[in-house]
Amino acid sequence: MRRILLTTVKILISAALLYLALRKVNLSDLASRFGIASVGWICLAIVVVFLQIFAGALRWREISAECGAPLTPVQAMRFNMIGAFFNQTLPSSIGGDAVRLWLLARKGAGWRAATYSVFVERAIGLIALAVIIVATLPWSYRLVDDPHGRSALLLLDFAALAGGVGFLVLGRLNWPWLKRWWGTHHLYACSGIANRVMFSRSHEPKLAVLSLLIHILAVAMAWCVAQSIAAPVSFGQMFQLIPPVMLITMMPISIAGWGVREATMGLAFGYAGLPANEGVNVSLLFGAMYFIVGGFGGLVWIFSAEKAAQDSVAIHVPE
Repeated sequence: MRRILLTTVKILISAALLYLALRKVNLSDLASRFGIASVGWICLAIVVVFLQIFAGALRWREISAECGAPLTPVQAMRFNMIGAFFNQTLPSSIGGDAVRLWLLARKGAGWRAATYSVFVERAIGLIALAVIIVATLPWSYRLVDDPHGRSALLLLDFAALAGGVGFLVLGRLNWPWLKRWWGTHHLYACSGIANRVMFSRSHEPKLAVLSLLIHILAVAMAWCVAQSIAAPVSFGQMFQLIPPVMLITMMPISIAGWGVREATMGLAFGYAGLPANEGVNVSLLFGAMYFIVGGFGGLVWIFSAEKAAQDSVAIHVPE
């Protein structure tokens, strides 16, 4: 009952925010802006999403190995593609993480190792995103003139950064109760893993490059879809606006980020002195690219050995 209630709330949040955001958009005008050149930009955006998923697979592989759950590049990419599909079909933006965890555990890694690898990978991605936002603050402050927008940007970023730093510091504390108490021992273990992979000579360079690349590719994809409709926004502006929007969209309060992303993007564009409706347009196309790539992930899932094994078990379960 509780799960149904939470799902219903997320659906309502997505629907309400989408309704409010779409009031700023003329869909017929948006459709009329697509031309022959748009096809090339859209195809490039899709390629960029595939590259982003592959970079994420390589990062997850580095972390999962440290957790005692080794993955080959092909397995990591395949699981990430399936996760991309379920991100679009499960009622949150992190639904795909639960599926990746299940796939890795079924592979024989064990539930604890699989859970730790996915959680740590998410945490490192969040820290990298917060670092990017901090690094671009001098330019973002000049771009965003609205004092409320500046305050929201500062609050959002430093809250994320403080959470990330606090998570890393936790693993360096030598307090015995952190390892024993049920409320902290798993978090403490994950923090220890994050410290080992982030500050080791063998993992640190790869993780730093991959983590930055993943977020840069997200910005590049958003810029590609903006170019497909000739939206009046530069790559530099997108680099300053997209990371904070991504940070907010990571909150699991909607269906695959729909609604939250559109409302936030429109607000971010407005604060930056850009047309708010263009922010919503870009956000709709941004989500559409992930939806299309998620469809390819659905095909990977349909023809996967894991899906076949699950169907086989279901068939042989006695009534």
